This record gives sequence, structure tokens and C-alpha cells, in this order.
Amino acid sequence: MEKYGYIRVSAKDQNPERQFIALQEYQIQQRNIYVDRMSGSNFLRPQYRKMLLRLKRGDLMIIKSIDRLGRNYGEILEQWRTITKEIGANIRVLDMPLLNTDSCHADLTGIFISDLVLQILAYVAETERCFIKQRQAEGIAAAKARGVKFGSKRAELPEAFERYYERWSQGHISLRDAATELHMSHSTFYRRCQEIKCQKEIQDKENCCKG
Repeated sequence: MEKYGYIRVSAKDQNPERQFIALQEYQIQQRNIYVDRMSGSNFLRPQYRKMLLRLKRGDLMIIKSIDRLGRNYGEILEQWRTITKEIGANIRVLDMPLLNTDSCHADLTGIFISDLVLQILAYVAETERCFIKQRQAEGIAAAKARGVKFGSKRAELPEAFERYYERWSQGHISLRDAATELHMSHSTFYRRCQEIKCQKEIQDKENCCKG
């Protein structure tokens, strides 16, 4: 089993020392520690990609906290599935042991618990994102009513977007494959999907209240 450490800071002037210190006690070889200095909004990170190419079944990837892996929870779930299910490696999150898939969590019950906790975290994060977007939309609507003008018109969605959104939301296609088919960036596809999802949730709540 090889141990790998992954560290991410959001900007070049941020210091990753705290994350290095947290990984020291796990005796990870220096060549197996990968550091990215960029946003956590997507997974197009060079060092993260290099680490994935080296990961193999039975290996262990260690991170300080789940937000070091990323802030886009849709892609975190996708990457978590890739690492634990497709590659067959384990993940250890130092700040949240319930997410660990190794050691005492290696049995089916432990894996189920870690997956469930991750799903709950993703749900809470996305719900909060929906509330934030709703408040933003309400603020924008109020500003427009006052005559405030906003930036340039957003790009039109591809004609097949709705179909791929439905396939992705039902688990029939991965986020990455759907975005590639639509010639969109992964982050843009995911963002527009979340906008549609939030809009539908808001409409459902309104309809429920009316009923």
C-alpha cells in the first residue's frame, strides 16, 4: 500500500504549512505529497491529476479536510466515487474520521456510513447554495425593478442541455461525460444544472404552499 497526501491552497500567497504539519505523522514519502495552489471550484488541477494517475487499488489518499479536496460538492461526489469505487483506493479525511474508508471503516458498514455522511454534507452544502442563489435572485429582481442594469447577456444553453441534465440527475451519465458531449466546461455544466435544480425546488415549494 502506498500513502499519498494531497494539499490545496486557494492562492499562491497562502501558506500550506498547516496541512503539511497535519500529514507529517503519517510518514508519507515526500514524492507522494501533491500540492495545488489554485481554486477548489473544479478538479482541473495538475498535481491532483498526477496523483490520480499514480493511485492504485489498496492505496491510501490523506487530506486534512474535505474542503481541501474541493468546494464543488457535485464534483467531490464524482471524484470520491472514482477514487473509492473505480480505482479502489481509500480516503482518509483527518478533520472528519466518519468519512474515512480505511482501517475500521473498511467493511461494508463503514463504507456505507462514509458514503452516507458525504451525501449528507453534499445535500446540506447544495441546499445552502440554493438559499444563497434564491436570495441573490431576489436581490437582483429588486435591483432590476429599480432600473439597475447588469452585465452582458449570458450564453445560451446548448439545445440538448435539458436532456443531458435529466440523464445526469438520474445517474445515467457522469458529469464529466455530459459536459464533454455538450462542449461545455465541467464547472459551467454543473453550475447551470444547480441553477435549474434550485429553480425547480423553489417552484415545488411554492406549489406546495399554494396547495
